[in-house]
Amino acid sequence: MELAIISGKGGTGKSSISAAFTSMQQPVMLADCDVDAANMFILFNPTHEEEQVYIGGEKAIIDYDRCNNCGLCISYCRFDAIKCVNNIVHILEEVCDGCKLCSRICPFEAISIVQNDKSRMYSGSFRYGKMVYGRLAPGEENSGKLVNIVRAKAREIAKKHNIENIIIDGPPGIGCAVVSTITGTDHTLIVTEPSASALHDLKRTIDICNKFNLKIWVTINKADINPDMTEHIIQYCKENNIAIAGLIPFDKSVVEAMVQCKTIIEYRPESLAAKAIITIYNNILG
Repeated sequence: MELAIISGKGGTGKSSISAAFTSMQQPVMLADCDVDAANMFILFNPTHEEEQVYIGGEKAIIDYDRCNNCGLCISYCRFDAIKCVNNIVHILEEVCDGCKLCSRICPFEAISIVQNDKSRMYSGSFRYGKMVYGRLAPGEENSGKLVNIVRAKAREIAKKHNIENIIIDGPPGIGCAVVSTITGTDHTLIVTEPSASALHDLKRTIDICNKFNLKIWVTINKADINPDMTEHIIQYCKENNIAIAGLIPFDKSVVEAMVQCKTIIEYRPESLAAKAIITIYNNILG
């Protein structure tokens, strides 16, 4: 069984809930698919039993033995990735798209294209089972492809070790990485919060999930800070036949738990937030 936890916007508490779910069963397979900003490894400190290089694209580099700083490449670069600093041409690695145009037009053949090889996929063990996560290096692309690699590895390890449930901590938004995260899952939990912007992004996320005919659940985090908006979101979900898995009250213990590198279930299981998350977990997987 695969459960993906996503959110239409960042900061809704998605990763805190994913971590809490992970600490409620053992063994579990945890896949951190927020490859642009992976953070589960900070909380759970897994071992590194396997490391795989991920080629996220290509970039241009300059051979300064050949370059005479003519600046022709600067005028042709549509991404503004090439600058002249102190009369020396530089390529901004984080901005370069690897389109190869500069290498084609350079009259001195001073620019070559190399693979981006700084991104990684890691797998190992942690205190509740097995974990896989990807880390996309700054400026590198194809996050959706790296998510696919992470999920495939998670399934492989889960099958090898007879782990029944896979918890997937997905990225925020509705981009290609989210699509790669939710495709083919058994359940998708969308985490939102009671604000106008969160409701707007929730609607977009639901639209994406509906295109894949997924079983969708919604939970509202910090639901008690704006009761009117919470009720508005609940009503919207009812009108669109979206199941509400539960509501989570605002609880400072969640932040305190993260500071201690613990989940709220580990840190304060008797807290209101912990009890609400346990109920949500049972509603989805019970």
